[in-house]
Amino acid sequence: RPPCAMDWKVLTRELSLYLESQVRVGLFGSGVGLSLVLGFGVAYACYYLNSIAKKPQLVASNDRFCRFLEEYCPVVTETYYPTIWCWEGRVQTLLRPFITSRPQVQYRNELIKTADGGQISLDWFDNNDSLYYPDASTRPTVLLLPGLTGTSKESYILHMIHQSETLGYRCVVFNNRGIAGEDLLTPRTYCAANTEDLEAVIHHVHSLHPSAPFMAAGVSMGGMLLLNYLGKTGRDTPLMAAAIFSAGWNVFESVESLEKPLNWLLFNYYLTTCLQSSISRHQQMLEKLFDMDLVMKARTVREFDKQFTSVMFGYRSIDDYYEDASPCRKLKSVGIPVLCLNSVDDVFSPGHAIPVETAKQNANVALVLTSCGGHIGFLEGIWPRKCTYMDRVFKQFVQAVFEHGNKILSM
Repeated sequence: RPPCAMDWKVLTRELSLYLESQVRVGLFGSGVGLSLVLGFGVAYACYYLNSIAKKPQLVASNDRFCRFLEEYCPVVTETYYPTIWCWEGRVQTLLRPFITSRPQVQYRNELIKTADGGQISLDWFDNNDSLYYPDASTRPTVLLLPGLTGTSKESYILHMIHQSETLGYRCVVFNNRGIAGEDLLTPRTYCAANTEDLEAVIHHVHSLHPSAPFMAAGVSMGGMLLLNYLGKTGRDTPLMAAAIFSAGWNVFESVESLEKPLNWLLFNYYLTTCLQSSISRHQQMLEKLFDMDLVMKARTVREFDKQFTSVMFGYRSIDDYYEDASPCRKLKSVGIPVLCLNSVDDVFSPGHAIPVETAKQNANVALVLTSCGGHIGFLEGIWPRKCTYMDRVFKQFVQAVFEHGNKILSM
């Protein structure tokens, strides 16, 4: 058996004998005290190496896609070592926004009009200093979709842009309506199921740079929206490929998980208040169609969606909305290569709801499932400020698609 699996009691007894012969002062300075500390450390290290640090599960039915990932995106086959002092999913989820750094990014904002009279805010990182792709017309472009109440200012988006900058790529962030400081021109925001705004953005970006290689990456609800778009369009999209991070695959299972007492206390109530805060600035526009007092009394995401989101987009019931918003129901129709990273301890997207069997039926889909990582966590290293496992997956996959994509795009 491997060294880390040895009987740690034997090891600590040997350490104790050695230390007692070397150190003679004080309880914690004694050999016994030090051996206890070292013994606990050895026990923790053995537990971590045996039960926590594991290779992710790679689910893909297409051998060609698997070989492509193994060669050009090897991070998905390597052992993921979550931060040793905060590997649990809830802890990773809570700490990531506070621990990770926020790279400086200078955006160029663009407001585009929609067919219904609304507007969408796009934040561009043009990367005009790109050494690898000095010609803007052919500079690879990555469209980034943040999470439920996220914008281009989220740390995970800033890190993706930083990774893209080093590779010479251009990025554009799709901010959902009314979320990034712009006014709502119509009483409509956004949801995970309606892909009209995303379709408009993809068409707009592609029309500006038709000769540039183009792919997208979505995080959390942004990943759900992107998957629902891909399930709807199949191969009929200008996107070469897509990367999805911490998507909620089955909304029914996600809200049920978030309504468990501890998860409600840690995440659900806060997320609900964030949703309410995001629309409160537009109350004068929205109260034309909604009972805003009732919406602002919601105490769970489900209640908010029942009173606001499902009504806004014309669903007969919240169950109809959640069924339409669940990407697991559209995964079989995805027509371009998609890499999806999830952690099985993500309370926003519980492991049992990840559509492993459906993914195996679509040659364009690869799932990467880690045992730890939480929701958009994936922290690694002793002090995980600069780069997460998710960042490394993003960087390697995007680079693989743009530089070697011909090996999988004809699948």
